[in-house]
Amino acid sequence: QVQLTESGGGLVQAGGSLRLSCTASGRSFSLYAMGWFRQAPGKEREFVAAHSRTERNTYYRGSVKGRFAISRDNAKNTVYLQMNNLKPEDTAVYYCAAGIGDYYAGRSFDYWGQGTQVTVSS
Repeated sequence: QVQLTESGGGLVQAGGSLRLSCTASGRSFSLYAMGWFRQAPGKEREFVAAHSRTERNTYYRGSVKGRFAISRDNAKNTVYLQMNNLKPEDTAVYYCAAGIGDYYAGRSFDYWGQGTQVTVSS
């Protein structure tokens, strides 16, 4: 069982930055691919970014490429999402997720955090 705890959300003006953190309980963090998803009001949850287990392979949805960066520190059991040049359309609840094994497009994730709100004002 893995428990995920997100932090770092908040209110920011358009063009600003936030860094989300997600810390996992338990051991064997490096066995999990990690992802960030978001859900805006009235919309379905969507993929934002993912990081492979230990290699430096990262994946992004098109609308955040060049603005967001996912990274992980396996020694701290933590994955980060650095979000720069934020736009009002980035407003959503952001969720961290962990999936055993490596990442591939469309894979499911096994564990989810409770979410953290990101609000970008225009």
